[in-house]
Amino acid sequence: MVILSRADDQCVTCHNSIEDKPSLLFKNDIHQQNGISCADCHGGDRKSEDADQAMNKKIGYKGIPKGNDITKTCSECHNNQAKMKRFGSSIKTNQLEFFATSVHSGGSIDGGEWIAQCITCHGAHGVSSVKSMQSPVHPANVVKTCTKCHSDPSYMKKYNPSLPVDQLSKYHTSIHGSLNKKGNIDAAECASCHGSHNIYRPADTRSTVNAVNLPSTCAKCHSDVQKMKKYNIPTDQYKKFAKSVHGKALLEKHDLGAPACNDCHGNHGAIPPGVESISNVCGTCHALNADLFASSPHKKAFDQRKYPECETCHGNHEIVATTDALLGVGVGSVCSKCHKSNENQKGFVAAQFMRGLIDSLELSEKNAKGLIEEAQQKGMEVGEAKFKLRDVRQSRLESRTMVHAFNPEKFKDVVNKGLEAAQFVKSEGQSALDEYQFRRFGLGVASFIITLLAVSLFLYIRRIER
Repeated sequence: MVILSRADDQCVTCHNSIEDKPSLLFKNDIHQQNGISCADCHGGDRKSEDADQAMNKKIGYKGIPKGNDITKTCSECHNNQAKMKRFGSSIKTNQLEFFATSVHSGGSIDGGEWIAQCITCHGAHGVSSVKSMQSPVHPANVVKTCTKCHSDPSYMKKYNPSLPVDQLSKYHTSIHGSLNKKGNIDAAECASCHGSHNIYRPADTRSTVNAVNLPSTCAKCHSDVQKMKKYNIPTDQYKKFAKSVHGKALLEKHDLGAPACNDCHGNHGAIPPGVESISNVCGTCHALNADLFASSPHKKAFDQRKYPECETCHGNHEIVATTDALLGVGVGSVCSKCHKSNENQKGFVAAQFMRGLIDSLELSEKNAKGLIEEAQQKGMEVGEAKFKLRDVRQSRLESRTMVHAFNPEKFKDVVNKGLEAAQFVKSEGQSALDEYQFRRFGLGVASFIITLLAVSLFLYIRRIER
């Protein structure tokens, strides 16, 4: 590549004289500003004033690249570290490798060229720096650029008929979208979450919006103290989420059934759940708990005081695993935050009563389990009792759900099923231990009798011998 002055570049001189659209756009192109000529992309002899000679295919004239040749032409420089270094460029030279594996390098459902080429997003003759407001991929413009395709149903139908085309309208309802529409480049736009050249399907583990990777993608901005300071938004959400029961399931166990940021806040229409909608958000997964709470006495009380429902007791980002310690009026219980012995006494008594029931069930289960294990160690058959022990465990789990109804009588009914099952298990375990003792006593008596008979027989035989 030989960098010529504009006066020596006959391609530029000729096209400027006829003022065609490419030449008008190229005047402000970042490539033209760096001395790159038409011939560097299209081939030919830029020095020749003779059009036929300049555009002679025998000397390398390629004309207008078509299809995938467009991207390959761009990559001749942009994938060449030495060439980019000559222009003092700090742009990474691995875009083609990323793009070649991205979702945009796939073909339409009827085959053909790649879904997108470099010029699809960056433009052709009027290419600007990404940092320039004139660039179609500048943060202020990238949403418009992406939605040229992604909001066109007839176009998207050729590539992925199942992909929704209402992302833009949803995005404009979000906090991110409303800020971006006002020209705020801090707000997340398409590339902020999906990436640029390395865009993958959400199901792909390499994707920045894959469920396991999404929290860290959101945290790129939401853990940035300087960026969030302007909006008075805390930056510890990711840290809290990672320690929560949801975060551990998703980030450590890779359980895709656990919620990520978008499950609660939304995707393109992301907004913080309001006080009145938090229970609906949680209820999409915890449906039974939400239904029980909706018919509980706390529903009306929370609405009157404008308390967020689930969040008031469980928190939001740092949701801890539920334990019996949360119920009751002791240290660490959530009930005691509102209910005291001298304030909201009805709730205080109910919480104390329910905690007493659950403690009784826990103790009964422990005792029953201990008897079964002891009997099993002694070789007794306790299969049925051991199976019945599952009912006690199930009752404990059901009680943690029923607690959301905040109805002591209903709670008692659930716990009583477990207490009855525990009593049966204890009875079976004790019977097995009693049978073991009886067998042991019987074996001792039998052994004594047999020994006595053997001694008597021995003495009788000696007597005969004499």
